[in-house]
Amino acid sequence: MLRGLSREVKPGRRHRGTACSTLAESIRRVRAAQAGEKRARVRGWKTTSTCQCSFRMSSTVSYWIFNSARNRIAVLQGGRRLYSRGATNRNQPKWRLSSPASSTLKTGTPRGGFALQKAYRHTSTEEEDFHLHLSPDQVNDMLRAGEASHKILDFNNGVPNSVLRFESNQLAANSPVEDRQGVASCVQTNGLMFGIFDGHGGHACAQAVSERLFYYMAVSLMSHQTLEQMEEAMENMKPLLPILQWLKHPGDSIYKDVTSVHLDHLRVYWQELLDLHMEMGLSIEEALMYSFQRLDSDISLEIQAPLEDEVTKNLSLQVAFSGATACMAHVNGVHLHVANAGDCRAILGVQEDNGGWSCLPLTRDHNAWNEAELSRLKREHPESENRTLIIDDRLLGVLIPCRAFGDVQLKWSKELQRSVLGRGFDTEALNIYQFTPPHYYTPPYLTAKPEVTYHRLRPQDKFLVLASDGLWDMLGNEDVVRLVVGHLSKVACHKPDLDQRPANLGLMQSLLLQRKASGLQAADQNAATHLIRHAIGSNEYGEMEPERLAAMLTLPEDVARMYRDDITVMVVFFNSESIDTYYKEG
Repeated sequence: MLRGLSREVKPGRRHRGTACSTLAESIRRVRAAQAGEKRARVRGWKTTSTCQCSFRMSSTVSYWIFNSARNRIAVLQGGRRLYSRGATNRNQPKWRLSSPASSTLKTGTPRGGFALQKAYRHTSTEEEDFHLHLSPDQVNDMLRAGEASHKILDFNNGVPNSVLRFESNQLAANSPVEDRQGVASCVQTNGLMFGIFDGHGGHACAQAVSERLFYYMAVSLMSHQTLEQMEEAMENMKPLLPILQWLKHPGDSIYKDVTSVHLDHLRVYWQELLDLHMEMGLSIEEALMYSFQRLDSDISLEIQAPLEDEVTKNLSLQVAFSGATACMAHVNGVHLHVANAGDCRAILGVQEDNGGWSCLPLTRDHNAWNEAELSRLKREHPESENRTLIIDDRLLGVLIPCRAFGDVQLKWSKELQRSVLGRGFDTEALNIYQFTPPHYYTPPYLTAKPEVTYHRLRPQDKFLVLASDGLWDMLGNEDVVRLVVGHLSKVACHKPDLDQRPANLGLMQSLLLQRKASGLQAADQNAATHLIRHAIGSNEYGEMEPERLAAMLTLPEDVARMYRDDITVMVVFFNSESIDTYYKEG
């Protein structure tokens, strides 16, 4: 979580495995050579370096990377894990941890746990290990590897669809990537759902939330009659009515073995909705509010319940003890609702009547820089804790976002934490960090309750951008709107104007030669890719630097997180004509 800070490792990035060991050894050798010492001095959590990364290229990109890593890493060894922390303070970790020193690192993963995946980027900061000669095509291939796009049907049940298409992309800094994304339509009710989920302390919670939250939302919107049909199907062991149609799935499910547990909890939720006897279901705002909080409650309860299956126990523990922020949009006709918990963000790109463009923020970051959030925390806890609720711009000095799923270390009592962790879990192998912050008196301190915003779409509302904080760390709201608008113009310029002339091979060849002669490069076809390219490749003046872009794409695994976070971007384009039709037809 980087808002307005200099770069440092993201909180919760504490599981580095052998890559961190390689990095630690490299840095120790470099420092020993420079200082004439046999070992590097282990610094405290709060590094004293004030160097800022200017990204000015040395004579070679490889030397710049090596030199940056050598000068900007503090290596800490603790708690049977190796921790790498950036010496600059731009990229603040979500979690700040400390533990007794120990010298071994356990790499085994129990059945049902998440194994640390092998990294495919460099894992050494030795200068001779870097040979970076990326061609423009190779840069494009790396940037576009995760991109996706989908055109939405013009009509939904005979009604013009207000969403034209969406484009998305993701660039990892962590291995494995901790961000998730999803797009789905509600089958039993109208509406499209878009979600960005930013994990910390591992990817387990983000994966769980990305797979499950949309189902809670869809069920919340169902009518009493539809819920009765769902319950009847379960009682008679018949197929359930379809709930979602995925347009962009979060990825291969890691919960195939425990899906029945999740369905049981979803069923309990719809049974409780049935007891409310609401004919038309919850309103969209209520559905968003209840879905976030109910899923977070279920995540907490699933690990408290006695479970015999080892896979289910291990997965549930990892989900509960990691965390995820979430930003979710629901679009139904001209009705746009956005729910946010944490510091993912959503903004609208608006074209004014005079042709100019503006940005309309739809979310507020929930962190120490949000005065309203600070006031909320103080209202919920005794006045005696006012000075300790936020320490070093972190919740209890530990976590940057003040709202998130999971993270039960900041929600449960100390007694409950000891009770659950005392059931024989191999917490070391599962990468569960047992840590209680100082001044932990009146939990819960963290909530998944979202802040919900409603906006009635207008013809001038052209696109919606949802992204994890990895993008907003690099680009401001207005920068993002400007870049998307520029991307649209650039794509239009690269399309041959054949309206007035018949198309033939000779004309096409001539147009291609003209483009080549004018120096035009092939534009990104995906707006999300265009944003990521500029987020990591632009200098402080907003100018694209190819050397910087190549360097940021090939940084070693443990060094990359010092300069950027996982970046996940989704751009939703609206159909202005369809929106205009809604208003004309009343």
